[in-house]
Amino acid sequence: MMDVGEFLHGLSVWALPVLLAVTLHEAAHAIAARKLGDDTAYQLGRVTLNPLKHIDPFGTILLPVVLIFSGSPFILGWAKPVPVRFGRLGNPKRDMIFVALAGPVSNLLIAFVAAIGIAVIGIVPDIATVWVFENFKNAILINLMLAAFNMLPILPLDGGRVLTGLLPTPLAIKFSQTERFGMLILLVLIFALPFVGRELGMDLNVIGYIIRTVMQGMLPFFEAIANLNLI
Repeated sequence: MMDVGEFLHGLSVWALPVLLAVTLHEAAHAIAARKLGDDTAYQLGRVTLNPLKHIDPFGTILLPVVLIFSGSPFILGWAKPVPVRFGRLGNPKRDMIFVALAGPVSNLLIAFVAAIGIAVIGIVPDIATVWVFENFKNAILINLMLAAFNMLPILPLDGGRVLTGLLPTPLAIKFSQTERFGMLILLVLIFALPFVGRELGMDLNVIGYIIRTVMQGMLPFFEAIANLNLI
C-alpha cells in the first residue's frame, strides 16, 4: 500500500503538469475563438491562465487522480469546456477546425518546452532538482496523452469538432447530433469496455491502445530534444 509520503510526492509531481496542461488547453481555445470572431469565452473570463476558471472537479481533479494512483497506463483529464458560439466566427465551418486544434497544439507546445527544460537540466544539472525533472517528464507524457485523447473523432472532443468541420454539411449535421451521447460513449470506452474485457480475459482497452500508438509515434521527437528515453 502506498504510504502518505509516496502519495504526496506523486501528487506533487503530477498536479502541476495536469493543471498546466488543461488550463492552457482551454485558454488556447478561448484565445483562438476570440481571434476568429467570437468573444464569448473572453467575456466569461476564460482567456486566462488562472486554473480556477477552467477546473472541472471530475475531469481535472478526480479522474486524473484515480487513473494515476490506480496504476493506469495512461492519464486523461479535461477542464470545463470553453463556450464557443460558432455562428459568430468569421467562417464557422472552417474556423471551428482552428479553434478545436488550438487546444491540442497548446499541449504539444508545452511538451516541447518541457523537453527543452530536461535538456537544459542535463547540460547544467545543478540548476534543478529531481522534483523539477519529474515535473518536466510528466508534463511531456501528460500533454502528449491529452493531445492524442482530444483528437479522437468523438464529440465533444476536439477531434470531433475537426471532423465536423471537414465533413460535407449534410454529414456534419448528422454527426453533430451524436454530441448528446459523447460523454456516455467516452465513459463506456474508458471504463466499461476495459472492465468487460478483463472479465472475458480480453484486452478491450481501445482508448488506451490508440493513445499508446499515437504516443509511440510522437515520443521519439521529444526524446531527441530532451536527450532522454522517457518511457
